[in-house]
Amino acid sequence: MASATPSAKISFTPRPYRPSSSTIHAIVFPGWVLFFILQSALVRTRNVALHCTLGWFGLALGSSILILGYLTATGMDRFHLQVHHDTDALPFLIIQLMDLACFAVPFALAIYWRRRPEYHRRLMLVASCGLTDAAFGRFPLLPLSFAPGGVDALVFLGILRDLIVDRKIHKVYLYAFPLLIAVQIFCMQTYMHASPWWVRIASVLLR
Repeated sequence: MASATPSAKISFTPRPYRPSSSTIHAIVFPGWVLFFILQSALVRTRNVALHCTLGWFGLALGSSILILGYLTATGMDRFHLQVHHDTDALPFLIIQLMDLACFAVPFALAIYWRRRPEYHRRLMLVASCGLTDAAFGRFPLLPLSFAPGGVDALVFLGILRDLIVDRKIHKVYLYAFPLLIAVQIFCMQTYMHASPWWVRIASVLLR
C-alpha cells in the first residue's frame, strides 16, 4: 500500500505584492515624454493657443508624476526589503527622490514663468531630462553611477543649441546645470557609501 502523500504546508503569512502604482507609473512617465514632444511641436508650428490650453493638462500630469513617483519608489523599495531582504533599497531611495526633485523644481519654476517663453521652455527641458535618469540606469552594461551623466548630456544639448543659435548660454542653464551636477554628486556619494544618516531617514520613510 502506498504511503500517504505529505500534505502541503499552508502559509497564513500574506505575501507582499508589488505596488499597483508601478503599473500606472509605467504608463504615465513615458506619457510625459510624449506630451513634452507634442507641446514642443505645437510651439514650433505656432499653435501657441492650443499649447497653452493643453498646458493645464500638463500641470495635472506633472503633478501626478510626483505623487506616483514617490508612491512607486517607496512601495518598490519596501517590497524589495520584505521579499528579497535587499538592504540596498534603503540608500537607493535617495537616488529615486533625487530624480523626483530634479523634475519637481524646474517644473514648478516653468509653471511660475509660463508667460516668459525663454525661461519656460528651458526649464521644461531640464525637468524632462531629469526624469530620464531611471531610463539610463536600466541600460544594459551601463553602471548605475553613469546614469546621471545621460541626464547631463541631454541638458548639455540644450546648452549647445544656445551656443550655436544665440551665441550665448541662457541664464537658466547657467544656474540649473551646475546645481544639477552638484545634487547628482551629493546623492550618488550618499548612495554608494550608504551614509548612516540617510539610511536612518530612509528607514523611517519606508516604515
